[in-house]
Amino acid sequence: MNQRRNSGRHFLQIPGPTNVPDRVLNAIQQPTIDHRGPGFRDLTADVLNGLGQVFQTRSKVVVFPSSGTGAWEAALVNTLSAGDRVLMYETGHFARLWYGIAERLGLDAQLLPGDWRHPVDPVAIGEALAKDVDHRIKAVCVVHNETSTGAMSDVAAVRAVIDETRHPALFMVDTISSLASIDFRHDEWGVDVTVGGSQKGLMLPPGLGLNAVSDKALAASLDANLPRAYWNWQDMLDANNNGFFPYTPATNLLYGLREALSMLLDEGLENVFERHRRLAEATRRAVVAWQLELLCLDSAARSHSLTAVQFPEGVDADAFRATVLERFNMSLGNGLGGLSGRVFRIGHLGDFNDLMLIGTLGGVEMGLAASGIAHQRGGVTAAMDYLSG
Repeated sequence: MNQRRNSGRHFLQIPGPTNVPDRVLNAIQQPTIDHRGPGFRDLTADVLNGLGQVFQTRSKVVVFPSSGTGAWEAALVNTLSAGDRVLMYETGHFARLWYGIAERLGLDAQLLPGDWRHPVDPVAIGEALAKDVDHRIKAVCVVHNETSTGAMSDVAAVRAVIDETRHPALFMVDTISSLASIDFRHDEWGVDVTVGGSQKGLMLPPGLGLNAVSDKALAASLDANLPRAYWNWQDMLDANNNGFFPYTPATNLLYGLREALSMLLDEGLENVFERHRRLAEATRRAVVAWQLELLCLDSAARSHSLTAVQFPEGVDADAFRATVLERFNMSLGNGLGGLSGRVFRIGHLGDFNDLMLIGTLGGVEMGLAASGIAHQRGGVTAAMDYLSG
C-alpha cells in the first residue's frame, strides 16, 4: 500500500519558531569562519548595530547562544541578588514560566494574578509599587506579547506608573514574540532590560537569546550577587568591544541574523509593524465570521503576531489541530498550560504575507468543516475583503 505523500510546502503557522526565508537560509549555509579571526569583526559590528535599530535603543545589546529562556535568566542573574523581591504579572503561560525561573534562582518573586484573557493591568502594578514604601521590589517584569494567549500589553503605560510612584525598581520586558513584529521602543519607554529571541519576528531558527541593557541595568549588575558565568553581560561586552565573543558564538546563526536584520531594515520597521497589524486584523475578522471566540477579551490588546482561538466546552482543540495537520499539512499552535485542549493559536508573524495568510485561514476553515465543529462559513472571505479593501 502506498503511503500518502504531502505535496507542496508545509504551512508552519505556530507562533514560533516561524518560517525562515530563503535569504536567511542561504546566509546560514555559508562556510563557517574563524570566530577569532579578523573577518569576524565586521559580522559582529553589523549584527549589534542592526539589533540596536530593531530594539530602538542606543544601549548595549548582548547576544547569547541560547533560547529565549536563557535570555530570561540572563536578565535576572545580571541585575539581582539572592532574596531580592521581583514583581511580575500573570498574563499567561510564559509569564508564569519566567516567574518560575525567578523562584528557582532564589528570588522573592511575587506574581500579580491574571485571568489569561487580558493584558497587564498597569493600575495593579502601580498599586503594588505604591505600597512598597521601603522599595523592597528591585524589578518589575512583564511580557509585552503573551504568546500563549495573544494578549499584547502596554509597556509605556507600565513605565508611566513606575515613574508616577517614583519607584527605583528596574523595568524588564519580554519581547520574544513581539520584537520585529510589534512596535517596541526600549529607550523611549524606559525599559532597563529587554529580552528577545531569534526564532519569531527575527525570522531565524531558534538558538539566539538577546538582552538590550540600559545604563541603569549595567550599574545594577556591578552589585548583583546571583551566580553568573555563562550569562555574564560584562564578559560579553568586553569581548564585543573588540568584535568577538568570550566563548564560541553561534557563528552561522549570526550570518542569518545579519541577513534578517537587513531585510527588516530595508522594508522599514514602520512597514513591518503595519504589515503585522493588517494580517492580525484580517485573522480576527475571519474568527469573528466563523462565530468562534477570540481568547483575548480586550479588543485593543489583541496581538499583531498571533491569534488565540478558544473552542466551546467539549470541543477538543488538539483533535482539530491533528486533523488540520493530517489533511492539509499545516501546523497550528496548541493551547499551553491551563489552556491545553481548549485553544488553538494561529501564528501570523515573521516572513509572512497576504496570500500566505489566506492559505492559512483556508486550512483552518476546511479543518473546521472536516472536524464537524459548529461554525459559520465565510471567514476566509471576510479576511480577503479586508485585505483587498
